[in-house]
Amino acid sequence: MADSDHDDFEQLVPKSKRQGPSLKARAVAMLSRREHSRVELARKLAPHVDPEDPTQLDRVLDELQRDNWLSNERFAHNLVHRRASRKGAALVLQELRQHGLSDDQLSGIRQQLQSTEVQRATEVWQKKFGRAPVDAKDYARQFRFMASRGFSPQCLRQIIGEQESGGSTDST
Repeated sequence: MADSDHDDFEQLVPKSKRQGPSLKARAVAMLSRREHSRVELARKLAPHVDPEDPTQLDRVLDELQRDNWLSNERFAHNLVHRRASRKGAALVLQELRQHGLSDDQLSGIRQQLQSTEVQRATEVWQKKFGRAPVDAKDYARQFRFMASRGFSPQCLRQIIGEQESGGSTDST
């Protein structure tokens, strides 16, 4: 009787094998929800890699890229589409760098964002403020808000305009 109890206990102990969906199934599930960069997907999948096969993650990611499930370029365009209407070029590019995209991959996106930055900043400024600053304090408040959104100082000076009543104001 004692031996059979011991056998039952052995069957209840989880085996060392990984449980749940495969690494590729997890990756496809994540990619079906939204685009991910290769670095971001690798970070999310790392806890599920079999410790006996550390190259498994790279093989899965290479296969996903080869089958066009995973694309840093598509991820970058998707993120730009989601963020660019509210954020400046500096903030969008910084977020793309955090996701592991190189400066070479970002050159075209940088040009696109900088060419439309004044227009996008004007739309954000109109929605938030819609009026010229009444004094230096208001100018500084508007400038800080827009700068926190990643818009360049040159762009902001163009949109908000120089203080007419108080002359030149240091707004940095």
